[in-house]
Amino acid sequence: MYAEARNAMKWKARVAAAVLGGMALLAHAAAAQTEAGEFAQLKVAVVNTVQAIQQSEEAQAFTDTLQQELAPEQTELQGLQQEIADLRQRVQDEGDVMSADEQRKVARDIENKQIDFEFRAQKLQKDVQDRQQELIQVMGPKVQAIVNDLVEVERYDLVFERSNVGYVNPRHDITAKVTEKLNERYAEAGQD
Repeated sequence: MYAEARNAMKWKARVAAAVLGGMALLAHAAAAQTEAGEFAQLKVAVVNTVQAIQQSEEAQAFTDTLQQELAPEQTELQGLQQEIADLRQRVQDEGDVMSADEQRKVARDIENKQIDFEFRAQKLQKDVQDRQQELIQVMGPKVQAIVNDLVEVERYDLVFERSNVGYVNPRHDITAKVTEKLNERYAEAGQD
């Protein structure tokens, strides 16, 4: 359940990162062309936005809080799933000695519990996705601001999203710097 939500979060973060990367690429390429008159000596960086967000202390705290908040619902789902399994096992074990009415009653119980389980699981998954979307909305501008700051300080001409690059020399990867800056700003915000 969390894996599916995490994949959705990764996809959304990649889309956001691709947009951010494209904007940075165009802006900085134009500036580099204007300043140098050509693309001879570009300073290039690559950032893995998803990794930077996921490894940040803010995202980790968010994930821990989310898991704690949703733990009761997840426990209820596991209990319901166990009830369904127990009923199925009962039919398998006792099906030969059960009356037709009792078999129909148990089959109806299984069906009702399965419908309830699927509804609750979908609701839980939607809750997780909604909350992760909130995190992306909060973290996206923070990542963009940090990348912009790094572009200014380190004078990068181009910044690409890691997922859009086939190969990159690790010395051009600024993901750790972005995560570090996210953590610094998170710590500063916690002290205010």
